[in-house]
Amino acid sequence: MEDFMAVLKNEFEAGEGSFLIKLRPGLEWDKAAFNRLTSTMKHCAESTFNEPKLERWVAEGFWNVSWFVRSWATHPNFPKVYSTEYYNKAFTRLDDLAYWYFMGYSPYQNETGFEELA
Repeated sequence: MEDFMAVLKNEFEAGEGSFLIKLRPGLEWDKAAFNRLTSTMKHCAESTFNEPKLERWVAEGFWNVSWFVRSWATHPNFPKVYSTEYYNKAFTRLDDLAYWYFMGYSPYQNETGFEELA
């Protein structure tokens, strides 16, 4: 993945085209943007699991995304265009990625269960 940290920074800062910029002000759940966000987070968790120290902006991003997305998308006024099951899987995915990043262990056995959410 080309410069995944630049992609991650754009995502966490709700930059142009990011999942968060579409979610919060636009009230749009963009599946492709969500999959880009989560695959970039996964790449980061894989790449940094042996690091003795975590970068603050990355840690803040993992923490923030893990609770904010659920909070925003479960608001009664948020337009739900996908099934409850899909959203629950997406929220779990973000929780799992935060766990992976902070704890250094993948919750996915042999990558099973991490396929893109459709």
